Amino acid sequence: MPARKPIVIDLKFERSQVDAALANAFSGWPVLRASDPDVDLSEARYAVIWKPDQNLFRRAPNLEVLFSGGAGVDHILTLPDLPDIPIVRFVDDSLTTRMSEWVVLQALSHLRQVPAYLKQQRERQWRELSQPEAKDLTVGVMGLGVLGQDSARKLKIMGFNVIGWSRSRKAIDGIETFDGAELDAFLSRTDMLVGLLPLTPDTRGIFDAALFSRLRQGGALARPVFINAGRGGSQVEADVVAALESGVLGGASLDVFEKEPLPTDSPLWRMENVIVTPHAASASDVRALFRNAQAQIERHEKGEPLQNVVDRRAGY
Repeated sequence: MPARKPIVIDLKFERSQVDAALANAFSGWPVLRASDPDVDLSEARYAVIWKPDQNLFRRAPNLEVLFSGGAGVDHILTLPDLPDIPIVRFVDDSLTTRMSEWVVLQALSHLRQVPAYLKQQRERQWRELSQPEAKDLTVGVMGLGVLGQDSARKLKIMGFNVIGWSRSRKAIDGIETFDGAELDAFLSRTDMLVGLLPLTPDTRGIFDAALFSRLRQGGALARPVFINAGRGGSQVEADVVAALESGVLGGASLDVFEKEPLPTDSPLWRMENVIVTPHAASASDVRALFRNAQAQIERHEKGEPLQNVVDRRAGY
């Protein structure tokens, strides 16, 4: 049996999580750590990466496949010296489920006035607030990949009226969908906007003042809500803040930001109608990531096609 080709790991995750996952991963394959500056990576053929060091490809010039440590790949596509080899997205049930849980949690939190009730709790106020039913609101999901479709279905299960938008129309049972040319029609019916878009030249900064102004006003929550767990570069944070301050938006839940960690002086921290989470909506399960990469490597070694390969022109 020919010697198996080395795998390099370059993940900006908690080291203890990576160590624990590696203890039961890639049996029979030599595993190299890019974090060791003295290790020779020249023989590595596969790399599992998340926000890797900028010099990775100079140290590992013979790579054959890159595996993203998360659903997004924009952190890879902008790397210097990126080789012309396949890039594989991380697609796994655990990743999908975690994202859908977060999206549903945020939609329900705004539906049931959780930020307002937490403020009342801090102020020791006992006052019932208006809480519409889920069926009274339309949630619009922008981005209908694996994560977006699962979130849309689970929002539907919770009783929300759900519609979806993507650049090319997707067919989802029981959910009305819109394509790229129908953005205005989609926004005009949306009370809660969920962003699950990949970051591409077309989506960078798409969530801006002009877009927020086209959301439906006067719905069951009076003002629309913005929920974003896609990519931080898709939102113009100054416009998000301005829309919240002016009342164009009634609330927001944000897991991704233009700059991460979110600077301590950002006004988003102090806004009582905003829920901030630290890019944790769909944190990768490192064990699942390694299982996925190993399965794909085995396919590649057998000459079988890789799955979930990134289309570099589309950006995802």
